[in-house]
Amino acid sequence: MTKPRLLIVDDEKTTREGLRSALEDRYDVYLAEDAATAMELLEREPFKVLLTDLRLPKEDGMKLILRAKSLSKPPVCILMTAYGSEDVAVEAMKHGADDYIAKGRLQIDELEMRIARSLRQQNLEVENVTLRQQLDAKYGLENLIGESAVMREVFELVQQVAPSRTTLLISGESGTGKELIAKAIHQLSPRARHPLVTVHCAALVPTLLESELFGHEKGAFTGAVERRVGRFEQAQGGTLFLDEIGEIDASIQIKLLRFLGERTFERVGSNKTLTADVRLVAATNKDLAARVKAGAFREDLFFRLRVVEILLPPLRERAPDIPLLAQRFLKEFVEENGKEVNSLTPEALEALTRYSWPGNVRELRAAMEHAVVLCRGNRINWRDLPPTVRGGPVSSPQALPIGLAPEGLTIEEAEKKLLMRALTATKGNRTLAARQIGISRRTLHRKLHTYHLEGF
Repeated sequence: MTKPRLLIVDDEKTTREGLRSALEDRYDVYLAEDAATAMELLEREPFKVLLTDLRLPKEDGMKLILRAKSLSKPPVCILMTAYGSEDVAVEAMKHGADDYIAKGRLQIDELEMRIARSLRQQNLEVENVTLRQQLDAKYGLENLIGESAVMREVFELVQQVAPSRTTLLISGESGTGKELIAKAIHQLSPRARHPLVTVHCAALVPTLLESELFGHEKGAFTGAVERRVGRFEQAQGGTLFLDEIGEIDASIQIKLLRFLGERTFERVGSNKTLTADVRLVAATNKDLAARVKAGAFREDLFFRLRVVEILLPPLRERAPDIPLLAQRFLKEFVEENGKEVNSLTPEALEALTRYSWPGNVRELRAAMEHAVVLCRGNRINWRDLPPTVRGGPVSSPQALPIGLAPEGLTIEEAEKKLLMRALTATKGNRTLAARQIGISRRTLHRKLHTYHLEGF
């Protein structure tokens, strides 16, 4: 049976050799005398265990652990130091160390026990992550509704990027669901067991936003009566979601740029450099590229944030999703208000689908709450909808190339009629019918089966 690969990092040759002699019966031991050599080995070969001294030439053991933990398959990391103290132990754990041991009291039996315990814990975490990913593959996107082609592309991109450490930028108009996308990304990532911390940047003036993000020391400014831990520290190991990122001022842009480059920051009023293992997800309803050209946003920060960009389409460009969203909100507000409403009339459904929704999904949700509250029977009719929806601007004709079934009775019946009209208009060409409706061919086949239209 292959022995687990273990890397010992210490600048003292006698310590390295002594530990190798004591551990080589159970482990395949490698040696390094500094952090640079250690990282070359870690990036070239997968190691189960990293055992490193705190004091190393040029780069200390804590920074080495932080870099090791950023690998796709990080090792168990145990820090050794001759300067044993509670403060060092706490700091080591913040940097991702799995355990800590003082060299002055180092006993091989105890070291072997700590390594074995940390490996068992790592195996449990891997099993838990695997199970959670299997569940999240099924349930992680449950709060995101849509079967239009554009939204299917968004969902596929979310599932693809979620497991990575990549910084993300979510762009889209207000009300399109950017925060829901950020939550799904966090839930589908290995960071799901750590915090998701949200900051709405436009809600705070720059001085308060800086303190909110990075924290402050007691006495840093008037009113700072005690130390405050910022959102970066609160999100340790997890995800920090910065909504309305386009609203931050130049001084905070510089601090964010530094964090994205070095993963370090300082609290307001302090010169002590802190490190955080945090994934950054930002969102904006602004055209950041235009703000860069106007000199209102740093170009280097823009490119740092936009490693991967997820573009959320406005609701007017995903008209096939409106009946699905309406049904979800109908169920939500029926339960909340204790009403016995089960469907929409064809006129109400047509009004919802024709309206341009400048407020996007958020406005649709409010409209459905309005309709449920005012509905007197068991079906929402045209007059139950808000006046703006009944008589507001309509979507472009391209949003509904096939049209809506005027004689449908429920959402399901209207959808069935829409499928039949699409297939009739395309003379049975299912690929073209799916494209015109705005859904995938696979979704079309599934719906045809649901409505027993396979032979249509």
